[in-house]
Amino acid sequence: MLKSPDISQIITAIKEAKSIVLSTHRECDGDGLGAILGLYHALKTLDKTVRVLCVDEIPKKYHFLNTKKYVEVFEGTHTPLENHDLTLIFDTNDSRLIEPLYSKLKETSNKILFVDHHPILDSGPQPTEGSLVDTNMASTGEIAYFIIKALDIPINETAAEALYTSIAFDTQFFRYVKGSANSHLICAELIGLLKNPEHIHQELFSTYSLGKMSFLAMALNKIEYYANGRIACLEISFEDLNKNNIEPDDTRDIIDMIMNVKQVKAALLIREDAKHFHRLSLRGKAGVSVLHVAEAVGGGGHCNAAGAYLRDNIKEKKSFILEELTKLL
Repeated sequence: MLKSPDISQIITAIKEAKSIVLSTHRECDGDGLGAILGLYHALKTLDKTVRVLCVDEIPKKYHFLNTKKYVEVFEGTHTPLENHDLTLIFDTNDSRLIEPLYSKLKETSNKILFVDHHPILDSGPQPTEGSLVDTNMASTGEIAYFIIKALDIPINETAAEALYTSIAFDTQFFRYVKGSANSHLICAELIGLLKNPEHIHQELFSTYSLGKMSFLAMALNKIEYYANGRIACLEISFEDLNKNNIEPDDTRDIIDMIMNVKQVKAALLIREDAKHFHRLSLRGKAGVSVLHVAEAVGGGGHCNAAGAYLRDNIKEKKSFILEELTKLL
């Protein structure tokens, strides 16, 4: 049986709104993007003005969702952001991850609500009143599905493709389902609406280029191990990305590869996106919560998958993080 989150306040807000903006965090991934596109295609059947506006460029791997047609980019090409009734932000409850778009939304939106499944930070921005944060949901695509169902909107193939992408991506094809049958049951319904669900699998997980293969060979050879091999750390420089023509999004799966090593209990990936600007990713196996470590350097996420943006003192912060991870073990 499906277990629905309490979406009553979200439903009321949608019903009362005539103009809606849907968004997700910077460096969007399959979960947030799939959720907002699925909801967008559903809401477009109602008598409402709806638009999808993301912070920065959409990774190429998601272009199969026709993002160039349906998604505007705040830091790229978009029509002016005018006053509107409601903004729904999926897959984060941390407003820092929406900047600089979030500051503009505060000026133009009558109401901003977060729809998320990450824990609320102990220290950091809090979600707006009326937001929905349900950590029992394995993906925000599941929450978008329940919203569509509560609004009694039929799910067409385009919406189904986006929702299936969201759930498949964030559960890594049902490896992480939060102990619930929701992911399986929802996708069983969605698959019945898709002519070729296999193409989603191909687009999400079979997109390696020759350049990425060379990059992986180089990157995996640079892994450092600590705490008798229980902690793995990998630093990727801006030069590493450039010489292999690799997009930042192409590095997402490397830390998950590292976590497949049986002995490794926690992993740290530090990616240099620009001078003095680094993206941190943390992973921990069952029983090893890395969330508080990410929070300590201004980030957030899940208990076993978290991250942060680091601007200065990277060597200092790397040492601090490794020390904290060692304490966890």
